[in-house]
Amino acid sequence: MLDATLQALADPTRRAIVARLAGGEARVTDVAAPFGISLNSVSKHVRMLERAKLVRRRVVGREHFLSLTPGPMDEAVAWMNEQKALWAWRLGELEKVLDHG
Repeated sequence: MLDATLQALADPTRRAIVARLAGGEARVTDVAAPFGISLNSVSKHVRMLERAKLVRRRVVGREHFLSLTPGPMDEAVAWMNEQKALWAWRLGELEKVLDHG
């Protein structure tokens, strides 16, 4: 799932959609409005975010509402923090060796 999350967030349009949805649920057409691309193109971005489980769609009649599901981002941040801690430790150990070598 980490790969799907990072791939989905790699695109600036998808990051902008996530940022918009961080403010709360919105209709797909409202999410698409600020972009200078077709609704179909925005829908493709939304589908990628849905596949990564970053966005959930709720359908009411003909209206499609999107909301952010931050769980996958929390998992990505946890992985990044683990990597940061590991590399900080490794670099600290290297520094000790270089200082005493």
